[in-house]
Amino acid sequence: VADCVALDVADHAAVIAFCKQHKVDLVMVGPEAPLAAGLIDDLAAAGVRAFGPTKAAAQLESSKGFTKDLCQANGIPTAAYERFREAAAAKAYVRAGKGVTVAMTVAEAEDAIDALFATSGAEAVVEDFLEGEEASFFVLCDGETAQPLATAQDHKRAYDGDKGPNTGGMGAYSPPPALTAVTVARTMDEIIR
Repeated sequence: VADCVALDVADHAAVIAFCKQHKVDLVMVGPEAPLAAGLIDDLAAAGVRAFGPTKAAAQLESSKGFTKDLCQANGIPTAAYERFREAAAAKAYVRAGKGVTVAMTVAEAEDAIDALFATSGAEAVVEDFLEGEEASFFVLCDGETAQPLATAQDHKRAYDGDKGPNTGGMGAYSPPPALTAVTVARTMDEIIR
């Protein structure tokens, strides 16, 4: 249905030039990295119609710390957490038993912290482990109103019985059985609105 074009989505000027040259009517940006880098903002500033969250709105997905702080500041239910900019404090928090990230043991959490802080300027969000179903809930929002769009559920954990590490998702299905009419209504009332 479409032609694939070799464009570097990180090169916003090249994307804009292509859109103008080929009279593209609408650009839909899906991947997290170009959204977090502000591709939607740059397209709009250049007069190219685009669909997707702005750089500011994309922080909800690209920055776990931003999202956790937003939830806490607005009374949105979320797991208990702390943010850290250095490994020793994050490890002390984990050892105190106040929570883990994706790890199931303190040793796994410490290994994850070491790997994260091997990169300078890193920040860790350490939160309590919540057991249960995880699902995605998508809405369209114009800044004032929100309209439910779709729900989906990824197969996140590797290996049978969810015994392995989290993945980026190994397939998804929609709608997920965990999101009933009641949970959809609660999500709209307690989180989205």
